[in-house]
Amino acid sequence: MFTRSCLALAISLASSSALQAAETPTLEEMWALVQKQQEEIESLKKQLGETDTLLVETKVQLAETDHKVEVAAEVIEQGGVALSLPGTAQWAEKTQLGGYGEHHFNHFTDGDDKIDAHRYVLFIGHQFSDDLRFFSEFELEHGLSGDGKPGEVELEQAYIEWDYTQNHSLLFGQFLVPVGIINETHEPDTFYGTERNQVEKNIIPATWWETGVMMRGELSPGLSYNLALHSGLAADDGGKIRGGRQKSAKATAEDLAYTARLKYTGIAGLELGATVQYQSDITQGAGVTDTDALLLEAHAAYQRGPFGVRALWADWDIEGDTFALNGRDQQSGWYVEPAYKVSEKLGLFIRYSEFNNAAGIDSADSKVWDYGLNYWLNKRVVLKADYSNNIDKDGPDNDSLNLGLGWSF
Repeated sequence: MFTRSCLALAISLASSSALQAAETPTLEEMWALVQKQQEEIESLKKQLGETDTLLVETKVQLAETDHKVEVAAEVIEQGGVALSLPGTAQWAEKTQLGGYGEHHFNHFTDGDDKIDAHRYVLFIGHQFSDDLRFFSEFELEHGLSGDGKPGEVELEQAYIEWDYTQNHSLLFGQFLVPVGIINETHEPDTFYGTERNQVEKNIIPATWWETGVMMRGELSPGLSYNLALHSGLAADDGGKIRGGRQKSAKATAEDLAYTARLKYTGIAGLELGATVQYQSDITQGAGVTDTDALLLEAHAAYQRGPFGVRALWADWDIEGDTFALNGRDQQSGWYVEPAYKVSEKLGLFIRYSEFNNAAGIDSADSKVWDYGLNYWLNKRVVLKADYSNNIDKDGPDNDSLNLGLGWSF
């Protein structure tokens, strides 16, 4: 419409000027006038065409800019840093960052109180393709590491997982041993109590990782399995199980271990699990006699509405005269833990535990009563307060009041 109006106005002005110049133009004058008008029309069309091209180019540039802004916003929201938008955005979409941590305050009856930045852990994972992924966990314990310092820097997990067929996968690298309740799931917002329970700590012993290869998958809906061949413990000849963890740090591999687990989760809120592990020489060649070791573990966890309960039993049977002399040939324990969520944020629990790292010669177990509460500021942020009544067979009781802060993301 604008173009037609311009042309009409140009023709009208040109015609008016010509009529004023000569009231009765000749045929040659009329033809010259028409040619002049045609030239003016072509000039106007050219100018309008250039304007339209500029508008189209501007629209394309604006669309490209909008796309880059949207990609940058997505990368920032996912925690990535966009240095070169197209490549970085694809990398960030396939890479996951997470972690957890906890701070503890322990007031003991013997007066040896402690404040501890107990754990600070970072997760990094990456999806290479639909069937191939990487996962790792890097941990700082007790806030400070180095010579003479109380803490450690540890690589807790670093493995590649390959889905070689539907519902079945292979893990290569360093992974958590599939045993117990908290060994694989131990973020502080997922369990009650400031400290992890004594049975899984001293008998299993959590947190426990090894390096090797593991097959896992689903046999039927709700029934899963794990089969693993991996580095083993290197317990001192006649020592406690927990002291045998090598943590894949130039670990002696004279004797590997075999682990198998079945887990059932086919009923809503229920988990049943059982693990068997065998190692033909738990001393890795340091013992003077055969020291094959067998671990049996079984557990149940059930959550129905606000009520929940956990129970676990674990037992080591270790051959060898040296282990038998100090009772370390039998190391076992169990616990039961009922809990009740008063509200979405507040939960109460009580736990009774018995364990014995020298059950082969001493039937008197260490006994622990833990009771307290968790208060979740958020599903991933929790405050904890509990009291531990320790009845230690090896020495005087050392009860403690424990306060904790934990988070995961």
